[in-house]
Amino acid sequence: MYGALWRVLPGPWWVRLLLLLILAAAAVYALFTWVFPWVDGLVNPIDVTVE
Repeated sequence: MYGALWRVLPGPWWVRLLLLLILAAAAVYALFTWVFPWVDGLVNPIDVTVE
């Protein structure tokens, strides 16, 4: 999968690397901003108290 993604991206290797870093940062940002809070609302952890 990563090889196919590397071949699809345009430009020399340093432009591809920059694009991959930007795409990875955007994916992490989207996960922490929208996906994880949405999943946290669906999954109700049991309240546990440690004595």
